[in-house]
Amino acid sequence: MILFCLNLVNTLKGRLCRSLFAGFVISTAALAADAATSSSVHSRALSNGLEIFVKVDRRAPVAVSMLLYRAGSIDETNGTTGVAHVLEHMMFQGTHRVPGGEFSTKIAEAGGRSNAFTSEDYTGYHQQLHNSSLELSFELEADRMVNLDLTEASFAKELRVVMEERRQRVDDNPRALVYERLHSTMFMAHPYRTPVVGWMNDLENMRLSDARDWYDTWYAPNNAVLVVSGDVQPEQVFALAEKYFGPIPAKPLPMRKPQAEPEQNDIKRVIVKAPARMPTVAMAYHAPALRDIENDWEPYALSLLAGVLDGHPAARLERAMVSESRVAHSVSSHYDGIRRGPGAFYVNVTPAQGKSVDDVERVWREQLALLIAGGVSEDELQRVKAQVIASQVYSQDSVFSQASQIGRMRSLGLPHDAALTMTGKLREVTPDQVRAVARKYLIDDRLTIAILDPQPMAQVGEAGLTMTDQAGSGSK
Repeated sequence: MILFCLNLVNTLKGRLCRSLFAGFVISTAALAADAATSSSVHSRALSNGLEIFVKVDRRAPVAVSMLLYRAGSIDETNGTTGVAHVLEHMMFQGTHRVPGGEFSTKIAEAGGRSNAFTSEDYTGYHQQLHNSSLELSFELEADRMVNLDLTEASFAKELRVVMEERRQRVDDNPRALVYERLHSTMFMAHPYRTPVVGWMNDLENMRLSDARDWYDTWYAPNNAVLVVSGDVQPEQVFALAEKYFGPIPAKPLPMRKPQAEPEQNDIKRVIVKAPARMPTVAMAYHAPALRDIENDWEPYALSLLAGVLDGHPAARLERAMVSESRVAHSVSSHYDGIRRGPGAFYVNVTPAQGKSVDDVERVWREQLALLIAGGVSEDELQRVKAQVIASQVYSQDSVFSQASQIGRMRSLGLPHDAALTMTGKLREVTPDQVRAVARKYLIDDRLTIAILDPQPMAQVGEAGLTMTDQAGSGSK
């Protein structure tokens, strides 16, 4: 499974917010309950560098165990794109003690389930099961951290699976192709320009040694975070972690060099021709990522800007582009700013029947100009803040999301309780700050536009698409 663009700010502001009504107000009791729950996070580090966090939640006798490695597609090199995801598949192919396929079988026999994900910034493995079976999870996970059985046969099998996954999820998916081309055009030098699933040519030429090198380099306790949430005793969790992960030695890790993206100085455009029924316009603006949760303010303002534009059914873009001008069939926006690399602000529009890409871009620019000129009212911003905070509170309902939140924060180098700090910082954002980031970052010199040009559904060439690029062509 590949994790595309998962980040906390998008989760807080995005699709969850759509399910909440505009006037929602968070009660003091709900926020107090959330704070009380968060206070039951316990942490410890083993001598080999493994970080362990335990989030106690006694509502049900279940536990989620999640192990995240600080290695994703951002760490890949040219010619080996997709290797992080391939290795994720290989992690289920067995060790000398637990032959291929038995990992998931043993978890299932204990009444649990397991899965994994790969993102640009990290790779994660998780099990959800009865709390009495947590030791089994640790035993199996620690075993494959060091004893993975990498064979040519299993590698060839999983590589075929990954290549087919790419065909189905990207090559035969016009919208996925649009975003793949959007990122490869937007980022000139940064590794975010390569897809998590990898380029097909790299997959076709990948060797077992590539996967083995990745495993030997990045899979180490001092490059991992272990999170357990649920009905557990923290000291018992730490004792089990010491028993199974403690004997694994740390490894020297490669030095991670800064990978800054060169400054863009003109608009970029890419046209993707693929069999599809409707066009799509995907716009991405270079924007800062969150680095200092206490002192940065622009990422919080950008998150709320996305909420102002697309935080609820009556938000500005939905009202102006879908309900009033009827230039769009659908519209969405989000800010992706919690990540190891540079951030981005996205706007995605599906033109309405009979409307052109030019119509969409014109109305978007009109709405952006209105926001910058007129700003955001205090009432409008307060409604968005209420929805964002509500989403944060509701995210604590799931023991899985509790573990995921902590693991992602630490994998990105942020404090494990960063989400609570972020919620407080979002409350402090002013209307003037929202307008300021719109004026500063939503400009053509930071903009890349990818357009899906639908082709007749019957016309599928061998490559599945054709593409033309225009860089620095100005706005339409």
